[in-house]
Amino acid sequence: MNPPFRSSVLARRTLLGGAVAGAAAGLIGTLPASRLLAQDGAGAPAGTSPEKGARLILLGTKGGPRVGGARSNPANALVVDGNLYIIDCGMGVTAQAVKAGLDLSKLRDIFISHMHSDHELEFGNLVYNTWAAGQLRQPVNAYGPKGLADMARDYWASNSADIHTRIADEGRVDPATLLKVHEFDAATGPVMDDGVVKVTAFTTPHPPLKDLAYRFETAYGTIVISGDTAFNPALAEFARDCDVLVHETLYVPGVDALVKRAHQGAEFRNHLLSSHTSAQDVGKIATMARAKKLVLTHFVPGDMDWITDQMWHDAAATNYSGEIVVGHDLQSITLG
Repeated sequence: MNPPFRSSVLARRTLLGGAVAGAAAGLIGTLPASRLLAQDGAGAPAGTSPEKGARLILLGTKGGPRVGGARSNPANALVVDGNLYIIDCGMGVTAQAVKAGLDLSKLRDIFISHMHSDHELEFGNLVYNTWAAGQLRQPVNAYGPKGLADMARDYWASNSADIHTRIADEGRVDPATLLKVHEFDAATGPVMDDGVVKVTAFTTPHPPLKDLAYRFETAYGTIVISGDTAFNPALAEFARDCDVLVHETLYVPGVDALVKRAHQGAEFRNHLLSSHTSAQDVGKIATMARAKKLVLTHFVPGDMDWITDQMWHDAAATNYSGEIVVGHDLQSITLG
């Protein structure tokens, strides 16, 4: 029989267990290096052939928390041999994953770059929606900065009435027992290696926060996702020789229009310019990293029609001669 839902005790104990283990040693490298999956093959249900290969799906390509327009808020998916990994959980990530045809029952891990709402607002809802749809049938690990475990605990508490009802009425498993949160101080080092994907993190500045860029190494190639970052040449070294560099981007001529629309002033303008990377500087990072392909995403501004794809492309191309992809929601990029 499944244990009853106890939001005040069980959720905290379950969700913080992994976090305490990681924080105690103070190093990302202390987190679990591998996990056994209760399936046949690389995460496929018994008796089926798993999807082979690796592909990146851009679920949401607009930077910032504003909802609306043609782009959804920041989120990415990586599918490797059928296993699903989600990177950042901006508003709309669940719906975008469904639109992309992703199988949420194959969700293995969630990675959060930093604790800005456009990157973690739907973290709880993604796990809950997967659970409510009957697709959360094995533990999912979530990795990210300090604050993620508290967010998970508070999510279960705020939705305890609904969750308690569904457990009692529908015979469901307590979702708090299926989410393992691993949080850590900003640092550089290995995050996890499950035999399918090896993940390393790198701290990069996003004032006033610090951001975690992630490097995903697979048998089919390597993807580096910058998260939100100011121009940081050290990131190029972390991304050295990657097959795909996915980098946030700022179009400087659009900053004043964005500040005016948001009814903000000099502080907001300064944040945009000091906490993000211009498209021209993104090109510099890609060149220094020797990246084979540059994918532009997290567009700031991301919903002004007068800023065309060609403008984004040309700005990055001033300092990078390789292949440039101006990302769009639900776009799929194959490795290898």
